[in-house]
Amino acid sequence: MSLSNTFKHMKELLHHITVDLEKSENGNKAASQRVRTGTVKLEKVAKQYRKESISSEKKNKGQKKPAKSAGKAKAASKAKAPAHKVKPAAAPKVKAAAVKAKPKAKTAHASSRR
Repeated sequence: MSLSNTFKHMKELLHHITVDLEKSENGNKAASQRVRTGTVKLEKVAKQYRKESISSEKKNKGQKKPAKSAGKAKAASKAKAPAHKVKPAAAPKVKAAAVKAKPKAKTAHASSRR
């Protein structure tokens, strides 16, 4: 399967599972079973998607996708960008005050031996 086909399959499974999930909330036991089996199928398709996604990224490594907008956006962003980056001043560190635990009060026994 290709990455796009796997994506479509995963989307369809999710749709069917959500429909059956709503039915199972109303007490439909057959729909509950379909949800359980659907999640197992979804797990397998999700693993397949991960494998295909990783291999696709490795294959296309180093290649940039073309920008959606024209060169005007690049020119505008360069004009707005400052010549150099300035780091903000670090805030002074404040030590947390040590909090001492209060001693427990002694409890009196309700019954006394005499």
